Amino acid sequence: MAEKILRQVAIYGKGGIGKSTTTQNLTAGLAELGKNIMVVGCDPKADSTRLLLGGLAQKTVLDTLREEGEDIELESIMKDGFKGIKCVESGGPEPGVGCAGRGIITSIGMLERLGAYTEELDYVFYDVLGDVVCGGFAMPIREGKAKEIYIVASGEMMALYAANNISKGIQKYALKGGVRLGGIICNSRNVDRELDLLTAFARELGTQLIHFVPRNNVVQRAEIRKKTVIEFDPEDGQADEYRELAKKIEENELFVIPNPMTQERLEEILIEYGLMD
Repeated sequence: MAEKILRQVAIYGKGGIGKSTTTQNLTAGLAELGKNIMVVGCDPKADSTRLLLGGLAQKTVLDTLREEGEDIELESIMKDGFKGIKCVESGGPEPGVGCAGRGIITSIGMLERLGAYTEELDYVFYDVLGDVVCGGFAMPIREGKAKEIYIVASGEMMALYAANNISKGIQKYALKGGVRLGGIICNSRNVDRELDLLTAFARELGTQLIHFVPRNNVVQRAEIRKKTVIEFDPEDGQADEYRELAKKIEENELFVIPNPMTQERLEEILIEYGLMD
């Protein structure tokens, strides 16, 4: 019998692009497929698991350490969410004190010591702050924790700049370890020619547009009710989009070291698809 491999996945992308929403809806889809999942929120805002936990204010690892010291139980920093998804928020330092990236390093170390990475797990997802692939925020890929990276992008100029910069970071760390880019997830903003642009952008990087998630107001309606779309309205077509994304990630076999574009080449593509005059 083949040994089970834990897939550790990091989700990156420009701040505000919808990484946390995409990650939570995607993991809900994987949970429906019977997968055992842990989501580690790597954003000081600690909102990476809110939809999975029905809005429960998850106590962060850093807050727990500050209040209770090092002698803590796993149950105090991990909660079970939708379909048993294990939810952890790393949190951040007190405002104006220290580097938020250190929270990720501390959290993953603590989870390892407390035995969170069990043999039952199929996936660990790291939802990483913004478009920062440096310092502590690079930790999931720098330390070889996450082997698979997906970049959430849209047809907007700054989202593509960020995705290209993240690809540079992946390329750098790929040469030292096993990290690979699994694809681009388009979280659509209804930009003209968006599908064509993202397809061309992914091809230029040497990767794939793994899924195009259309824009749909049901996502916002579900968020207001503190739920994923799959839980809020399982019959809605948008829920099926996240299920399809989950299926594609489950079956994905295309993992590459990306070839980031020069600034000039990126701008040529943006001009070609009408984003720049």
